Amino acid sequence: MGIGTQYPQQEWVAPTQPFYNPMSLTSQYNQRSDYDRAINMNSPSDTDFENHSKAKLREGRWKEALIYAQMVVQLNPSSHVGYQLMHAAFHGAQYYVEAIAAFQTMLSRLDNARDTESQKLRQQYLSPSEVGRTIQKVIDAQLENTPLRVLDTTTGLLCDRETQISTFKSSIEYNELVSSTITHRDIDMKRVEGVVGTYFRYAMLSHRWEGKEPLLQDIQGRAVYMLTPVGGIAKLQSFCQTAYSLGYRWAWSDTCCIDKNNPTEHQDSVKSMFSWYHHSALTVVYLSDVPPSSKSGALQKSAWITRGWTVQEFLAPKVILFFQKDWTPYLGDHTSNHKDSVVIMQELENVTGIDRRAVVGFRPEMKNAREKLQWASRRTTTLQEDIAYSLSGIFGIRLSVDYGEKKQSALGRLLREIIAQSGDITALDWVGKSSDFNSCLPADITSYNAPPCKRPSLSTNKIQALVSSLRGFVPLQSASKLYEALDHLGAPDFTSHRLSLPCIVFPVTEATRRSGRNQNAYTVKSDGLLDLQITMEDTLIPFSSARPPPPWQTILLVRPWSRDLLELDDPAKDSSGAQNKPGYSDSYSRALRLIVHLKQPFGAFLLARQRDGALKRIASDHDIIAQVKDMASVDHMMDIRTLEIL
Repeated sequence: MGIGTQYPQQEWVAPTQPFYNPMSLTSQYNQRSDYDRAINMNSPSDTDFENHSKAKLREGRWKEALIYAQMVVQLNPSSHVGYQLMHAAFHGAQYYVEAIAAFQTMLSRLDNARDTESQKLRQQYLSPSEVGRTIQKVIDAQLENTPLRVLDTTTGLLCDRETQISTFKSSIEYNELVSSTITHRDIDMKRVEGVVGTYFRYAMLSHRWEGKEPLLQDIQGRAVYMLTPVGGIAKLQSFCQTAYSLGYRWAWSDTCCIDKNNPTEHQDSVKSMFSWYHHSALTVVYLSDVPPSSKSGALQKSAWITRGWTVQEFLAPKVILFFQKDWTPYLGDHTSNHKDSVVIMQELENVTGIDRRAVVGFRPEMKNAREKLQWASRRTTTLQEDIAYSLSGIFGIRLSVDYGEKKQSALGRLLREIIAQSGDITALDWVGKSSDFNSCLPADITSYNAPPCKRPSLSTNKIQALVSSLRGFVPLQSASKLYEALDHLGAPDFTSHRLSLPCIVFPVTEATRRSGRNQNAYTVKSDGLLDLQITMEDTLIPFSSARPPPPWQTILLVRPWSRDLLELDDPAKDSSGAQNKPGYSDSYSRALRLIVHLKQPFGAFLLARQRDGALKRIASDHDIIAQVKDMASVDHMMDIRTLEIL
């Protein structure tokens, strides 16, 4: 069923026929029918009819089996057998409501029986209510991570969860599940979960808001298909039709499926958005500015790729399909999942910088935070706070929503959670203006646009050679003292807006302005470090030993500490066997390897003590890359402390 298909506009009605009257079947048979022969038998017994019914059941002749079962009931109404046969016949004929009713009557007959055999038999079965409660638990679990309301693609009506559940419980799928499950004490939970999961699966829309989009109040109580197909309504209709044609009964759009007039619901929806996309069966990406029959490369030019929310909308789902302006598949790719398309995923990687393997198998986590922040650094959102809210799910954070708090506060709270929960200090690697939230955090997501500062990679052989060169020059006691001091540092943490940052501190001894037009370009010196050429975002008052700074002012260059350097794997032992010589313990080698890595160029930033004694970061518009002068001297790396920064 393709786009433009005319859908029935009436409410979908579950096939819940009135209780089936088996005696009405006689009109379908002639004078020599099985029914006629049955009632004309000489002194028939209920056992005879029982055997006939079972025979018809084996043949799949449900109506005839039902007639014989009814005769069993007439001859022996207190027995459960006739109702058991009726259940089997009704079930086979797909009259599941009637089958359940017959089974319920069968259970009542067994409940009223006093003989031991009947009581034992009763224990083999479940009542419809018992099965219903089990199914309800599975439904609750299924809907736990799904939108609060969705569109029914068969009717175009907006439904809340209660309506969804009610519709399911009147459906063929539900009644068939109950009818087939009550016959066994042990419930096949995989089947129950499969039926429930299939019924409630839903498609999500990822798109760009344009012009007037239909809100909840515009469509509530009205069938989408019946509305005038203009603007956002036409897009919504096509989305629902597309979802329907692909086999999805339920569909969700951020335009009309959230009550934005309800602050609590709106906030909960924003916090849950990543989870909803992740648990969707399909995400439909609509590229309204990509014309039909476009060639590869059109996706890269779409405005959709510039929006902040769309990052999570293509990372979170397992299945995604891209559609062009006329709702035909992008590049004519009719496969079931465009995440399996190397061409489309490569195009997405080219424009976003996100490795296509990460797109296909993405999992929310705080690892490599700096890289994820760069993904969003060139994107925009209509509401300034959304640049942070749209990223929270990518990091597995449920960030509280407070529209009106402004961008710096929202981004600051997100970065605070990343650093405090994970200890990942890569979020401190940025250039630009400092945030009012905390000076160690950026004022804008664009500060992460530059590639992250990466630690130099050393080969195993190079590390071995450098470690060997340090033996005898760096005393065991000094190396061990440095290692232990760094090992005892805690993780970075936030208390409100105050950052507790473990770091290696290098006091700045001189800062002079460089000649040239740029008044914020400086040469910075610190004992133990090579001289630095730095361009500031903030103004720095030059000072030197001849012109010292005010007594209250201290300028520090700091290296934020990462415990990753303590967890490096041991390199292969060198062939000389030096590690086996006296005094060359494993701990000594480990400490020397740490010194080797500390000698490599590293990302740093400047802190200035304010008049009130507080430390604040001096913003820079370029990365500050520092390097230790002498690898053999560890004295200048021993100023190790945790600083409190505002």
